[in-house]
Amino acid sequence: MALHHIWMPGSCVFRCLQEVVSQRCLAAVSSFHTTQAQSNSNRTSVVRCGRQRYERMYPVLLVRPDGSTINIRYREPKRIVMMPIDITTLSEEERKVRMRKRGPKKTVVKAKDEFEDDFKVDDYSKFWKKT
Repeated sequence: MALHHIWMPGSCVFRCLQEVVSQRCLAAVSSFHTTQAQSNSNRTSVVRCGRQRYERMYPVLLVRPDGSTINIRYREPKRIVMMPIDITTLSEEERKVRMRKRGPKKTVVKAKDEFEDDFKVDDYSKFWKKT
């Protein structure tokens, strides 16, 4: 029984060595068809993962509806966060101005200038005819 326990770690080492050698031999033989994944520090500098939630809090400037500002810690890296304005507290004139700003913008159609020219194709047709 004691011999069995002594022999087990050696067989495990032998198995590990066998796997490493077989992987290296197979990689050398079939390196033309496959590429190995390079897991090093350079790989993470190329790839950027889009995060749903940031782990740390970032300093952000919060702008209140009255115009006052506060420095806060926010979960996303932004510079400024503006609080929405409650339209029901505004006067009738200010409400109309804000609603007009929210509406669709009218596009101004620019008139294209028409240029008249006295160019005649027949005058220059002698240059592209083969003689």
